Amino acid sequence: MLDWAQPAFKGMQQLNRVQSKVYETALFKADIILLCAPTGAGKTNVAMLIIVQKIKRNRNDDGTFNHGNYKVVYVAPMKVLVTEVVSNLSNRLKDYGVTVRELSGDQSLSGKEIEETQIIVTTPEKWDIITRKSGDRTYTQLVRLLIIDEIHLLHDNRGPVLESIVARTLRQIETTKENIRLVGLSATLPNYEDVALFLRVDLKKGLFKFDRSYRPVPLRQQYIGISVRKPLQRFQLMNDLCYQKVVAGAGKQQVLIFVHSRKETAKTAHAIVETAMANDKLSKFLKEDSASHEVLQSQIGLIKNGELRKLLPYGFAIHHAGLTRGDREIVEALFGVGHLQVLVSTATLAWGVNLPAHTVIIKGTQVYNPEKGAWMELSPLDVMQILGCAGRPQYDQSGEGIIITGHSELQYYLSLMNEQLPIESQFISKLADQLNAEIVLGTVQNNAKEACHWLGYTYLYIRMVRNPTLYGLAPDALVKDVALEERRADLIHSAATLLDKNNLVKYDRKSGYFQVTDLGRIASYYYISHGTIATYNEHLKPTMGDIDLYRLFSLSEEFKYVSVRQDEKMEPAKLLDRVPVPIKETLEESSAKINVLLQAYISQLKLEGLSLTSDMVYITQSVGRLVRALYEIVLKRGWAQLAEKALNLSKMVGKRMWSVQTPLRQFHGIPNEILMKLEKKDLVWERYYDLSSQELGELIRSPKMGRPLHKFIHQFPKLPVGRKDSQKQYISEDHTLTFTVPIFEPLPPQYFVRVVSDKWLGSQTVLPVSFRHLVLPEKHPPPTTNRATGLAAPSSHCP
Repeated sequence: MLDWAQPAFKGMQQLNRVQSKVYETALFKADIILLCAPTGAGKTNVAMLIIVQKIKRNRNDDGTFNHGNYKVVYVAPMKVLVTEVVSNLSNRLKDYGVTVRELSGDQSLSGKEIEETQIIVTTPEKWDIITRKSGDRTYTQLVRLLIIDEIHLLHDNRGPVLESIVARTLRQIETTKENIRLVGLSATLPNYEDVALFLRVDLKKGLFKFDRSYRPVPLRQQYIGISVRKPLQRFQLMNDLCYQKVVAGAGKQQVLIFVHSRKETAKTAHAIVETAMANDKLSKFLKEDSASHEVLQSQIGLIKNGELRKLLPYGFAIHHAGLTRGDREIVEALFGVGHLQVLVSTATLAWGVNLPAHTVIIKGTQVYNPEKGAWMELSPLDVMQILGCAGRPQYDQSGEGIIITGHSELQYYLSLMNEQLPIESQFISKLADQLNAEIVLGTVQNNAKEACHWLGYTYLYIRMVRNPTLYGLAPDALVKDVALEERRADLIHSAATLLDKNNLVKYDRKSGYFQVTDLGRIASYYYISHGTIATYNEHLKPTMGDIDLYRLFSLSEEFKYVSVRQDEKMEPAKLLDRVPVPIKETLEESSAKINVLLQAYISQLKLEGLSLTSDMVYITQSVGRLVRALYEIVLKRGWAQLAEKALNLSKMVGKRMWSVQTPLRQFHGIPNEILMKLEKKDLVWERYYDLSSQELGELIRSPKMGRPLHKFIHQFPKLPVGRKDSQKQYISEDHTLTFTVPIFEPLPPQYFVRVVSDKWLGSQTVLPVSFRHLVLPEKHPPPTTNRATGLAAPSSHCP
């Protein structure tokens, strides 16, 4: 490897077989690349080679770099992976002076941060949102490399997002002639050529496909199908199977067991320990005179979680996101050096931490999907990621992956893991929303013909050509219509008609022309489905109160699969008594459950049930976008009172507090008991500005808190609207805000202008505007409409 590339590969003696074959193209050429290789084959290092090449192209003769000339975007499928990639790239590229930053969830970067950042690591959804905004090229104008990790997600329900950002990038390359290199990283898949065609890869130069023989540690796979239906018997049988597999390698091989809920981790671990104890096999896992036994005993006092403390002495542990960071780090360290024999974890471990084991067991393949409101099979992406943990390259000659599933699902997982399931497109399900985004962006230039052309850049088009019958076409469709122009036109017409019906787009069916609407822009910018916009259109009224507003949120299409299950009715009923805004519907209705969970989220109430917690997480992923969109819609309609209510809800969701609570809750570092004392005082917020730090300390009977409270109060945003410039000097340029208000008779003595903060609760200013000296324009009679009275003779109008 050349000297200038070596700093990114410190500690590596040589590249592996996969990396060596891609090396020349990755580091010295500009071809678009699709790399398909098994988990653990070193795809991340190939991405590093490509990134280093981009850095090298901006290197000066004196060894310095022009980092302001380019940006790299790395798209990873999950937030936990985004964080991991940021950490990895930051450490390995620090010698080049490169800045790597995360862009995911609600996190955005300031203009200065964007300018200073060379590598942006983000999720597909976040990058889709960013690239939808035509007026903001801040992020995109300098992008010269786009890396999409796990591109086999095309088959997932998130696949349409990937199709959208790839199609958008390809069209951007064509229209702007910008030199953007595309790179797709994928697990091994059967129809890799289709994905390569979608990315516009030159099949002879940029396509690299490696089968399972390139896995660093060969994987032996075992599939076990269970036909028992009764839940308790099924649970017990799965535990027995796990015990048999674990005890077979006890004391010799580490085992990772993946389950699908936090509670299940402790239940499974305890079940195996108890069975081993009953069979007098517990000593096989950890001998009392071993060094590991001493180490584990020394760590017990540092553990916060009670279940983990009970398991540790036996060489067992659990791992999930509910543990404290300290507990998780102790478990990871102990397992990493071999002191723990068995670790029972949720799938977050497979994604966020590199902790391989000889044997990996997936205990059950049914996971609760809050988006669908049902138990679903594990996604192919999760299965491949979990089994990728099997086999430790430095210790094992082979690894073992075991899937315990239902008997009816056996064939599915056999086909999946043997690369027999082709990657299909899910784009049709999201076509209307993606079309709206392109119309708003302007890449589809206002007509159906251009939209059909855009559809030709999607993976959907590639798969329709390859497998027409699967996508509703006749077997001989390609004979009559080689480019499927008619089918594309039908799809665009159907999607545009749907958008027109919901007022997101004005669609002229005769000419095929589109016209953007305010609702369409809001839906695109806030990533909202046309179905939700239709619901808001139907129910929004200017006279709505808080109760109606919360109910409308709960009717959003994003939550249509959230259901009320028999086994969880007690907890929502308890929550109902603890939330402040009344709910009209009974808890039999899903909208009531969503409403309760929204208010529980704002109130920061803790939940117990697994499925209810999953629903809460799912709802809160969308709540910020939805309530903000509601506010924007109401604002566009000019409904001031409802706009204030919607903005208030948006801020309460963002701050996770109610507007009646003290505004000081928006600052971190104030003890909760102090905040509660302040909320019990009958003192208006404005009065706090007049109190000294000593008076504040006396007010709450805590003198030492007086000074910090005084500091926070005077840091709170406060904008006086009225100002007099006695010296008649311009301090800065004027900012004029013009708006129209109706004038009624009799003329009121004054109007009140109310300025409300967009982000801070409790930050507002009211300014009276006197009408005492107001001179109204002269009244004119309204114009009359012409009536069809026929033409009069010219002489009747002329003298």
